[in-house]
Amino acid sequence: MGERPWTAMTDGVVVRVRLTPKGGRDSIEGLERLADGQTVLKARVRAAPSDGEANAALERLLAVTLGIGASRVDVIAGATARVKRVKIAGNPAAISAALERTLAAMPQPPSESGDRNVRRSHAIGTRSRLS
Repeated sequence: MGERPWTAMTDGVVVRVRLTPKGGRDSIEGLERLADGQTVLKARVRAAPSDGEANAALERLLAVTLGIGASRVDVIAGATARVKRVKIAGNPAAISAALERTLAAMPQPPSESGDRNVRRSHAIGTRSRLS
């Protein structure tokens, strides 16, 4: 899957995220291609989708994963939808590089003959600092 779910802007990066609330843990789980052909970053959070709790948890998850302040991460579209657009303010090159490092640090998918039930995730405890 070569397409990346983020777009560099002059003041940061906008990321397309498919969020699973009440997912049992806070983690980034890789990339997914949706039925409409869009590539999204898959994430799950423990928080319920009420009163913006899941969105706030997603913002914190991305901030911790990228090693940046939570005030730099903001859900800008899709507040009540599963697929969201999240803006991460800062240097677009540094943010894109941190997102690439996050994906590169994730376990690779199993081979065709391997166990397809192996879970791949980048849990909240693992960080990729921006330079």
